[in-house]
Amino acid sequence: MRVTDAFASSLFDRQSVLITGGTSGIGLACARAFRDLGANVTATGASEAERMRAADNESNAGISFAALDVRDGSAINHSLTQLDRLDILVNAAGVIRRDMEHDPEVFADVIDVNLTGAMRVCSAAQAMLRETEGSVINIASMLTFFGGPRIPAYSASKGGIGQLTKSLAAAWASDGIRVNAVAPGWIATPLTKALQDDLERSRPILSRTPMARWGTPEEVAGGVVFLASPAARFVTGAILAIDGGYLTM
Repeated sequence: MRVTDAFASSLFDRQSVLITGGTSGIGLACARAFRDLGANVTATGASEAERMRAADNESNAGISFAALDVRDGSAINHSLTQLDRLDILVNAAGVIRRDMEHDPEVFADVIDVNLTGAMRVCSAAQAMLRETEGSVINIASMLTFFGGPRIPAYSASKGGIGQLTKSLAAAWASDGIRVNAVAPGWIATPLTKALQDDLERSRPILSRTPMARWGTPEEVAGGVVFLASPAARFVTGAILAIDGGYLTM
């Protein structure tokens, strides 16, 4: 079942959506879902190479792609000036540096992208979202709830995303802006490919997941679309687990 089969095809007609980290994985799945539901979608990648790779893929027709380093506040502000309006912001930009994040410099860089980068974009977009009474959806993680011995910075950043989501939801409610997050479980993306390919590490993951499989980016996008939709108009500060039941075990 496709995401678009569960929602009206015109759900986001004339709405403008910005997705950071939208050139691959979960971010790209979100970009495609919003496009297919009528939105004008801008998706960003960290480099020009990422932008070109996504733009050259015929499956991505109708999505506007741009290069954006979320560590660069000036670049973020410039990107927002290119939009006539902003109804929905999805913060999906993220990096992971397995076994390197115990180095304080690497730790700081991962935090700068995953957590501070999300805050930079949110802060820069606040005024535009206030005008439309828009919605923010952050991409959290199972590592919002658990520690990761090989990825302390990624885990810390995703824990921070959870608290950032709740804090901005409370701070911006009076502006009519809803702020929520999804917490994907083990999803088959380029970011998790090393885990998928390592049977010794993937076996315990799947054995703990009641649905006993990897999720798909499209399944995460379905949750993002729901949180952005009118069906969730009284939902803010929520962290929606999309994990095949992993948190229940």
